[in-house]
Amino acid sequence: MPPATQAPQSPGPALELLVHGVGGATPQEMLDDPRTVRITGDVTAAIYRRAEDTDAEQHPERYRDRPIPEAYCWSNLTSGNGSRALWLLLLPFMVVNLAHWMRPTARSRTRAVRLYGVLVRLVALSLTVLLTAAACEVALDLTAWQCAGVPDCSNQRSWLGFLSTAQGGWWSQPGRRLALAALVPTAVVVLLWFLSNRTWSAYESQRPLTGTEPDDDDPDPAPVPSSAGTEPVGRPALGRPGFWYGRRLVARLRAAHTAAGFLTVAASVAGAAARHDRSVTGPVPGILGRLIEAALVLGGIVVLWVVCRRGRSERHLDNRLDRALITCLPGAALALLVLVAVYAGWPRPDWVSSGALPGDLVFSVITLGQGLLVVVLAVVSLGLYRRTPEPRTVMHGLGGPVVAMLACALGGVMSGGVSQRVADWLDGPGTPGTGRSSVIEGPPVLLSWQASVIPVLLVLLAVPALLLLVRTWLTARALEPSIDQEYEEERPDPARTRQIARIRATAALTDSAPWILGPVCGATLLLGTGAVCGAWLSGEVPGIAMKGNGAFIESVAQAAQSTGSWMVGLGFILFVTWGRRAYRDVSARRTIGILWDVGTFWPRAAHPFAPPCYAERAVPDLASRMSGWTGLTRGRLVISGHSQGSVLAASAVWQLPAHTRSRVALLTYGSPIERLYGRWFPAYFGPGPLHALHRSVHCWRNLWRATDPIGGRVRLDGGPGPEVDRGPLKDPLVHGRTPEHPLPEAVLGHSDYQADPVFAQERAALLDRLDPVLPRQTGGEDGFEAPRIQGSSGKSSG
Repeated sequence: MPPATQAPQSPGPALELLVHGVGGATPQEMLDDPRTVRITGDVTAAIYRRAEDTDAEQHPERYRDRPIPEAYCWSNLTSGNGSRALWLLLLPFMVVNLAHWMRPTARSRTRAVRLYGVLVRLVALSLTVLLTAAACEVALDLTAWQCAGVPDCSNQRSWLGFLSTAQGGWWSQPGRRLALAALVPTAVVVLLWFLSNRTWSAYESQRPLTGTEPDDDDPDPAPVPSSAGTEPVGRPALGRPGFWYGRRLVARLRAAHTAAGFLTVAASVAGAAARHDRSVTGPVPGILGRLIEAALVLGGIVVLWVVCRRGRSERHLDNRLDRALITCLPGAALALLVLVAVYAGWPRPDWVSSGALPGDLVFSVITLGQGLLVVVLAVVSLGLYRRTPEPRTVMHGLGGPVVAMLACALGGVMSGGVSQRVADWLDGPGTPGTGRSSVIEGPPVLLSWQASVIPVLLVLLAVPALLLLVRTWLTARALEPSIDQEYEEERPDPARTRQIARIRATAALTDSAPWILGPVCGATLLLGTGAVCGAWLSGEVPGIAMKGNGAFIESVAQAAQSTGSWMVGLGFILFVTWGRRAYRDVSARRTIGILWDVGTFWPRAAHPFAPPCYAERAVPDLASRMSGWTGLTRGRLVISGHSQGSVLAASAVWQLPAHTRSRVALLTYGSPIERLYGRWFPAYFGPGPLHALHRSVHCWRNLWRATDPIGGRVRLDGGPGPEVDRGPLKDPLVHGRTPEHPLPEAVLGHSDYQADPVFAQERAALLDRLDPVLPRQTGGEDGFEAPRIQGSSGKSSG
């Protein structure tokens, strides 16, 4: 492979492929021309050119002095109408899927890597069971069992009249009410299966390029084991043919999670009927309930086997189908659910519903199981990190366990919030669980204990938040003298200096996220364990359990319970409405877009019901375009990516064969590729993979600003050729008013890197290094005409 400073020996034209960032941009903005034409792609994602450049391949002689600009627009993969805000309800699934990709770098630790993946998949499975159990709590326990079984409650709801025991109708028997109410959680599971299957076809069913098997001569660092725990290979994971096409694993997990949802519903219905049949002598023998429970246990074992048996296969394209056992697993679980509904609906004249279904035990087991899995996952992560420590990795390799704990907390808050709000609505003026004017017992006591710890958690969160606020203020004050020195103003404006210093100090808060997330998740684990113990030992909600322990403790417990309950419900409502606004309002979209797009960038490796991965469409698109261009024209190519577009660009370059990567230049700006991805996902964007990418592409340049809260340095200086990083760029360009700039210049931060003259200079330098050795019209000292800089093409939004 030629050194990075040597131009490739190719007579073909040059192509500049532009990739926008999170906020999206129109082709007209990116190409700086109102007349654009879609040359390939569809309404979801496509590549555009200027109308005057559509015949570039037929007339390459016209482009000897400038590259051919193209714009790849992928914003429709992540944004759209307001209905997509409903995807935010799947946030816990997306967050736990992130934990799979956050494992530390591992070398020759295939068993530990496999164990890490199994643990994350088990946590993901517990979230599916938790969501289904919450739906069963609302539909079966609160509605069909408690409210319909109490005339004072059902009489206030006309739509529950046919289920009411006061009516004495065919549906008034408890088993039949449960069987009918089971349609609600069953529909939820079916909807999740449908969305997962449909979004796979719409977003992720893009086969990678053929002929991209790992190259034996790739100049990559030490071997990196695959996430499935197979033998180490030489190519980084993001460059393997099967990385962006996990059809088989997603299908397996979809089957297992769908079956787990059906089995959870069946267990909720069958449990009540089986307990009644064992306690009395009735028309249904008790042995039948035991056989059904045994079948449910067997189904659960099969689901666990499917989830634990196999992880991702990345080295080769994994397009095989699974055995009939896995394919038919959801259907078998659904058939068992139908059998359970028939069993529960069998006439039992002496059966009367009272109290509540035993949901406390279910939610307690799920909570303790999740806590135990997270603790074991933390031990495994620490072991991997200590074997291959990388100083930039967040929290010494504990990023994955912390994020998994966050996913469990989000799932608990969402399930508890829905259950408590529905209970309050059904009970009218009463307060379930407190004994004050309540006609139903309400949701499980554990949910009230979990809600009560939320105010405590917020108080604990205020401590590191206050420390970061003070540190940011001190940092801003310390930056003021250096800013005045940087701009060399004779009469600096103190207000302007404070503004710039404050923006720079605030942008640095991105690197302090572990200081907040780590303590919060640790406190969540401890407080969640305390909530389970309190619910088990007392069997009452906190306000009642603390009676007799002093007026102060009793008042604090009651305040925490009521405040936490309302915060859970209000937070859930605000979460949905804020999510809808984020998809309708561009400014809100840009605010939270980077976090959402980081989550949906990664394939669904742990949870099949997570929102779809847009990169499984975008990365093959970009790789196919680059490979096709260089193969057909023998030309050169510079791919220019802003913000999240830079991550897509780098991922696509990794997918190219070695001989193609050596003819590609990479220009990134406002890039989170190291600052965010490298620190939180070290196994895939750590120093090893980034150094390998640097050596395999022809040249790479990264622009960054100190005022940018998202983009940052790549930290790969010291290699052959010019340094990768160029920055920090001056932002704003001038300090105050000047004759050339009579109005105050805006602080650009993460956006509009093209406004800086350095951008055009660096792009021209990259194109110079990619220039062919064929002579062109003379105009310079060396006999070659310098490439013409094109206005501001490459605009993107982030």
